[in-house]
Amino acid sequence: MASTPSSENILQRIQRTADFLRQRTSAFAPETGIILGSGLGGFADTMDAVDHIVPYAEVPDFPQSTVEGHAGRFLFGRLAGKPVVVMQGRFHYYEGYGMEEVIRPVRVMAQLGIKRLFVTNACGGLNPGFNNGDVMIITDHINLFPNALIGPNINELGVRFPDMSEPYDREMVKKGKAAAAKNNIAVREGVYVGLTGPTLETPAEYRFVRIIGGDAVGMSTVPEVIAARHMKLPCFGMSVITDMGVEGRIEETTHEMVQARAKAAAPKMCVIMRDLIASL
Repeated sequence: MASTPSSENILQRIQRTADFLRQRTSAFAPETGIILGSGLGGFADTMDAVDHIVPYAEVPDFPQSTVEGHAGRFLFGRLAGKPVVVMQGRFHYYEGYGMEEVIRPVRVMAQLGIKRLFVTNACGGLNPGFNNGDVMIITDHINLFPNALIGPNINELGVRFPDMSEPYDREMVKKGKAAAAKNNIAVREGVYVGLTGPTLETPAEYRFVRIIGGDAVGMSTVPEVIAARHMKLPCFGMSVITDMGVEGRIEETTHEMVQARAKAAAPKMCVIMRDLIASL
């Protein structure tokens, strides 16, 4: 059985990675960290400028993205005139990574000085009022992963028992909705439920997740938000609904289908994030 990394070793890895990225980017100082989900990598095309591109494969003490649709690189640049760091691809528990690896990028971006975290994903819709292609602003989540903070607490990052009464920043949710309205983009709001995957849900599992309060279900995002809130970083999240887990509307779903539907809806998400960042 593999041993759990010590707090000291985890902090050393975070620091080494952050130091490397500072060196590679001429000490670029991002204000917002953005994690892009499946099919949403085209967000980079909407940036004002990309000053530095750093593939994950070149970053020390860093996992590698193994999922199609995740380019696996950092982009450092500007969006709406503000400095951002964008992750084109994230790490998932179902890839075989431990939770410490899944959330390491969030901790590294915090070390680089981000003041807030944006998370995006492609997911299944559970609310009967939703449709494929809808964009949902996440207002809360339910964690059905092993908690990302299990193990010795790293006091330098946050307290042992982090408060989760506001996992998604209410003010940014309000501004995100205003940005959508300003641009005539219809958005949903709802609760995202995080499951381990990699299997998509059975009809009975869809019903279960809906019964416990979920509006959407996916395989990411929640551990990242937990890690961010541990470090007191405000979070804003958006999901693209790419398939429906509602009785009578369930269809056989492939990853290629998910990517295509996410890509088609991505421009709406990009407009909202640009306007939101401009307002901060």
